[in-house]
Amino acid sequence: MTEKDKGRAWTIGEVLQWATEDFRARGIESPRLDAEVLLAFAIGATRVQLVVDRDRALGEDALARFRELVRRRRTHEPVAYLVGAREFYGRSFRVDRRVLVPRPDSETLVDVALRRTTGRSMCMRALDLCTGSGCIGITLARERPTSHVHATDASENALAVARMNALRLGAYNMSFALGDLFAGLDGTRYRFDVIVANAPYIPRAELETLASDVRDHEPRLALDGGETGFDVIRRIVVDAPLYLARGGTLALELGAGQAPAAMQLLASRGFENVVATRDYGRVERVVDGLWPA
Repeated sequence: MTEKDKGRAWTIGEVLQWATEDFRARGIESPRLDAEVLLAFAIGATRVQLVVDRDRALGEDALARFRELVRRRRTHEPVAYLVGAREFYGRSFRVDRRVLVPRPDSETLVDVALRRTTGRSMCMRALDLCTGSGCIGITLARERPTSHVHATDASENALAVARMNALRLGAYNMSFALGDLFAGLDGTRYRFDVIVANAPYIPRAELETLASDVRDHEPRLALDGGETGFDVIRRIVVDAPLYLARGGTLALELGAGQAPAAMQLLASRGFENVVATRDYGRVERVVDGLWPA
């Protein structure tokens, strides 16, 4: 869409075709889907409506909004940041550059936590470390409304997003605290039935090899796992027993190929029944273990 094209009538179908071809030429992974999501957001429609109304001409204001979104997507800014939201476990979470974009793989961590605490579902006490957008902790709180979930993060900006999401989604059985991992407990020795963490786990040397959507836009603090990827994870495993109830669960999200080392780490710390759970892509995404009763 060049300057000479401005002022002429563009239909929804034409705009989608133009944006899809533009994104594909720039190496964007899902060009058609991204074009549809951004146009639907720009004109306040659903993707189904884009199909039904493909021959409808767009006004200049709508085209201007869409062109700006296309310009930003060309830099590989994540679509979730452009539209300000991402779905997770059937709920829409507000997200921006202060937090990681929630991913379907992380739903496995929620599944594991819920399964491990079935017998304590009415009064579960959970701790969500590195909460970010709050998607994991808030989901636990909403799935178990009679429980209490405490969430911590080292980023005050991330906590602001998490608190906003909790209010929007009605997770009133939650509390939040600023602090590095367990420091967010303010020295109080809580005993939790389950501790979950989607902590930074990417080895530092691999950060520059990530897709530009992640590398150039998502917060580095939430990605950098140190030299081996286990710097933060190791600290969690060492300290978690001080805050777990007898028979409580520690569940950790991991990168591809990290599960065997994590399982060994938990076992060496004294955790029992240590298992790895695969995500939707069949990657061993979550490792969890029980603290002895």
